[in-house]
Amino acid sequence: MLPRHVQTLGDLLERVKLVRFSKLRGIHGNFCLWYSTLSTCSEMPKKLNKFERKPLVTSFNELKREAKLKKKERQKVHETILQPPENGMLVKNLIPVAHEVFAARCELLSCVSRLVNYTAIYVCSLCGEVHVGHPPHKIKTCDVRGSPSSKEHSWVKGGVEHVLPLVESFHLYDRIGRAVSHNEMLEVDRIPAIVELCVQAGFDIPEYPTRRRTFPVYCVAGRIIDFEKRFPKEMSLGADIEAHGFWHKKKKFNKDTNSMVMHSDDIQAIAVLGMKDWEKMCTGASKLMEKYDVQTCGYCPEVQVGPKGHRVRNCQAFKHQMRDGQHAWQKATINDLAPPVCVYHIRDQQGNKPLVNELKRYYGMLPAVVELFAQAGAPVGKNYASMMREDVAIPEMDEEKWVV
Repeated sequence: MLPRHVQTLGDLLERVKLVRFSKLRGIHGNFCLWYSTLSTCSEMPKKLNKFERKPLVTSFNELKREAKLKKKERQKVHETILQPPENGMLVKNLIPVAHEVFAARCELLSCVSRLVNYTAIYVCSLCGEVHVGHPPHKIKTCDVRGSPSSKEHSWVKGGVEHVLPLVESFHLYDRIGRAVSHNEMLEVDRIPAIVELCVQAGFDIPEYPTRRRTFPVYCVAGRIIDFEKRFPKEMSLGADIEAHGFWHKKKKFNKDTNSMVMHSDDIQAIAVLGMKDWEKMCTGASKLMEKYDVQTCGYCPEVQVGPKGHRVRNCQAFKHQMRDGQHAWQKATINDLAPPVCVYHIRDQQGNKPLVNELKRYYGMLPAVVELFAQAGAPVGKNYASMMREDVAIPEMDEEKWVV
């Protein structure tokens, strides 16, 4: 009976608080129900501490069960039938998707590089937090080593790289071949992970050749057997075909894509086009990742597109000494390839007033690229409605004292 009485008393105090506030405003008491006391949006990815590992796509128990089954299969000397892309062949119905994702990424970079000239981008020089729009917010969330005791941010001008962070991966000439070793880290090119995913899914780039098999590989007793010759007869053995070392003829994708000229001066039209490209790139990349494996480190942002992670010992995250600098590989998600930089959402009615620390629990959040397009006039999709929290009324400072 005691817990029920405590709950009833708590509800009574909450009603008294609402009635008191409604009398102060002189309006109906239901007005206070528009206010929410949630501090953060549950839809946005959680910011992990240094000692926390990324959430696993597949649980440890499921991974152990799959490993035991694979071990039993390897003990049996028989052929295991592999399906594309595990057998080295391409998934034909995903080749157009790879072309669409690559084209959407190029157009997205062009739209963002155009809009950053009209919308201010700020980044904290201490903690790296990003804010889209002017003026920057005054929310005290800078809590890193070297930050002031007031936890206020030290804002400096940002750019495209802060709205769309570049996540790179080693380019693999043969995705079924061996992993990149530590001694080859300076010999193998690193390209954007989205681009590497498109290349492995069927998009051809002359500067980054990859092996396209005409016959599948076979798995016998857990070993991969490739009966296809290293180079088919119809392929010329030129000096430009190598398994690694393309860096001497490398072209920067960012320069090529950013040089695309957009003749339209309508900022809203560019924002609408960029929003469509963002959705198309994320949706298409998710479809590709259902068939083509992508690995990420559980403690650092390192990503490797392929069935297994590389062996380069450059992890400097939590307890990397115990792993001798090697990464703790696990299955990646779309947020690892295209990280959504979380920023506070600025509503139209707020004008040029900065966001204050006392009202931070009423503000919504959005990915930085979506917030950039939204401020330029692009409509935001329904899947971001709960993040924006447009249905939550933001009180004035004197009203907040009575709500609390």
